[in-house]
Amino acid sequence: MAKTLTEKILMEHLVEGDYLVGEPIGIKIDQTLTQDATGTMAYLQFESMGLDKVQNELAVSYVDHNTVQVGFENADDHKYLQSLAAKKGIVFSRPGNGICHQVHLERFGAPGKTLLGSDSHTPTGGGLSMIAIGAGGLDIAVAMAGGPFHIITPKVIEIRLTNKLRPWVSAKDVILTVLQKFGVKGNVNCVFEYTGEGVKSLEVPERATICNMGAECGVTTSIFPSDENTKHFLEAQERGDLYKELSADEGAKYDGLFEIDLAKVEPLCSCPHSPGNIKSIEELKGKKVDQVLIGSCTNSSYDDMRKVAYILDGKTVNPSVSLGIAPGSREVLLMLSEDGSLEKLIKAGARILESACGFCIGNHQSPSSKAVSLRTSNRNFEGRSGTKDAQLYLVSPETAALSAITGVFTNPLDDNGIEYPNFEEVKHFTIDDSMFIFPKEDTSDVEIIRGPNIGAPPLNDPLSYNVEGAITIKVGDKITTDHIMPAGARLKYRSNIPAYSEFVFENVDSTFATRCKENKEKGKNNFIVAGASYGQGSSREHAAICPMYLGVKVVLAVSIERIHQNNLCNFGIVPLTFINEEDYNSIEEGESILIEDLPDQITMAHLEDNPVIVNIGNRHIKMRCDITKDQLDMLIEGGLLNVLKNKK
Repeated sequence: MAKTLTEKILMEHLVEGDYLVGEPIGIKIDQTLTQDATGTMAYLQFESMGLDKVQNELAVSYVDHNTVQVGFENADDHKYLQSLAAKKGIVFSRPGNGICHQVHLERFGAPGKTLLGSDSHTPTGGGLSMIAIGAGGLDIAVAMAGGPFHIITPKVIEIRLTNKLRPWVSAKDVILTVLQKFGVKGNVNCVFEYTGEGVKSLEVPERATICNMGAECGVTTSIFPSDENTKHFLEAQERGDLYKELSADEGAKYDGLFEIDLAKVEPLCSCPHSPGNIKSIEELKGKKVDQVLIGSCTNSSYDDMRKVAYILDGKTVNPSVSLGIAPGSREVLLMLSEDGSLEKLIKAGARILESACGFCIGNHQSPSSKAVSLRTSNRNFEGRSGTKDAQLYLVSPETAALSAITGVFTNPLDDNGIEYPNFEEVKHFTIDDSMFIFPKEDTSDVEIIRGPNIGAPPLNDPLSYNVEGAITIKVGDKITTDHIMPAGARLKYRSNIPAYSEFVFENVDSTFATRCKENKEKGKNNFIVAGASYGQGSSREHAAICPMYLGVKVVLAVSIERIHQNNLCNFGIVPLTFINEEDYNSIEEGESILIEDLPDQITMAHLEDNPVIVNIGNRHIKMRCDITKDQLDMLIEGGLLNVLKNKK
């Protein structure tokens, strides 16, 4: 039977379950990656499993998020991560080496492999024909311990590309076209698989950009075939021996089809405050711009950066604009330095930023009040930049560079007096792996260093029979993990759950944590009620850990995104969704709530698809509990760490 590329790789890695769409399976994970904002907790959880070494093929610990070191906390985390990596057989990518997804693509990604990363943009690896999936840190810890990763067997949507892009139209515009079609919700347990003659016109960095932002649609991952372009990229990275040709079988059946004529794609933009709020640049042309930031894991490759340098060559950034540029890796920065591009950027007035996530996660470069900021990154959630009333627009590097010169939204397809840069494919990248620390066999003399900000991962209690409390907060649609757990200046508390939990829902309701603690002191549980697409965005498991620490037992939502649902179950918070969405409207914050026989109810919901009955005030509301057998066990025992501890 003809198979899709997704089916081929998943079935090759299948270790649990039957490959049937909609059914749970467990897959073997070849490679894992972490970044420092999520990695500290992931490795603390791995340590709790008592293993001397990681058990998977390759584990890499990157430092790319908390590189602004104000106070001791981030530096202490980095010392812990480096020492832990040396002790447990993990490759350590030092601060300054670059953004995890860009660096992993360059130095470790390989066609046909599975990659699990504690960052939601791990699907970047799909540009190299990997099944690359973002997940919470605890899932990464289990994979490093040699355990399977559990997913729902996905539907596979074919995105068929024809023709090729016009000059000044980029891969960023392709993925914005996809977002325009599919939006940011309703795509859970799907994979986007790119096919068609148009694929041949896209180089690996362009494919990586498209796969990276597929995460904003909420899909499990995205993937391109492995072909001659893949081979050339790997050979240029001196890793040609890893190449293998991979593609779907002729006649493979898909669960949906979206066709894109690349020749008709136009320059697009994600408008505030959602990646799915798409408009054409033509509609916005002439709108004043205050800030332009180019970089992030989406658009920081050498190809992107040298195009920007070419556009800016001989020009000066508009006096009304602050331009910051963050190359995605040390490799990219070295090559920009060698070919003269870096000089062009500096002469144009660009501020050269560290090769790190930085501005994308609100760690620096927060715009001024009410500023219009054009960014080549992947998320523009309200407040994510560090300035709540800023207006963030996501655009291509070409649009960003031109707009930095003019000071207004500028359509790249207009005659801007600049000839389009047609560069030849890179034949050889500058390879320098000196900022990796590779593990040694003998680690007997290695001591793991723990600063005062680093604490053990908290454990939840087993699920009570009757769960009673109050609706502590009610929120609307599209609540992101940024809303739940703010990043930026708060990231330094990631390894200190008691401290970080003080900031749960800080930018939504600053009194939430206080009310939770008051309820806990009275012996009451806390409940969250949410609208559609709750928990979209970052994979940060702290959006489950910290509410759990505050006594949140159940989330009642119209819908919950895949990674966040997994994280809720991992930490023993019961995820319920409304059978009748109108019931969401009837609930008010502060109402009393009681769920009787909850362990039995969720067991029957899993076994027989029975509703869970929730008593709110004098009303009986029917909820759905759509969980796997593994998640049922986690919820009853109070989380995955409890399950693993009880198995010892």
